[in-house]
Amino acid sequence: MRFYSLIFVGGKWLGAAGLGALLVMLTGCATPAINDPSRTGPFFTPVNFHGQPSTGGLRRIVVLPICGGTLVSQEILSSFDAVFVEALQRENRFEIVTLSRENCLRRFRLAEFASTAELPADFLVSLQRDFAAEGVLFVDITAFRAYRPLTLGLRAKLATITGKELIWSFDEIFSAANPAVANSARRHVLTGDRGDVPADLSPAVLQTPVRFADYAATAMFKTLPPVVMPVALPVGARDASR
Repeated sequence: MRFYSLIFVGGKWLGAAGLGALLVMLTGCATPAINDPSRTGPFFTPVNFHGQPSTGGLRRIVVLPICGGTLVSQEILSSFDAVFVEALQRENRFEIVTLSRENCLRRFRLAEFASTAELPADFLVSLQRDFAAEGVLFVDITAFRAYRPLTLGLRAKLATITGKELIWSFDEIFSAANPAVANSARRHVLTGDRGDVPADLSPAVLQTPVRFADYAATAMFKTLPPVVMPVALPVGARDASR
């Protein structure tokens, strides 16, 4: 015996096929056209970053709460914390330990620290001792606009705990007013691992701060140094490979 899910719409009972068709009608085209800017570009590539040739053997890092200062509400910041951690985990470069806002406040009397702030004397020693961490990641919000066109400025620093060496730094502004950024944000949604969808929902990334932050965080963390330094081939080997 088969059972079908039905819903009563407009005086008619619709099954699964009818519901799918209705959803497509309500939400738009199934996929972007071949000449849609989310397919053709131009696309945005961050350029304002600097990194070492590799992550320097860092295995475990502490990710601090996102520092938004007075630019971002605590509710949005809490959502950003999870979004940025997930984006970093997708890069699969480190074992990640997160320091919650509550834990940070309890330990150091502040819920967040900017990458440019003066740190408590025992800050780095405490992170190394309590989390067996070798590095610490700071992320600051430098610009924020929660309504169209969305804008998110990000500054980040990854440093070693023991040697206090800067492994990577990043400073960029993502603005949906820039067509290249808007195209890249939509492409991020369309190519992401979100399963099949019955319609092109990518324009929503340009209207929702948390979704836009997921794109920006992903673009930022892709500029991190590789785990292992690329091996330079001998001159003869390079010539032979051509």
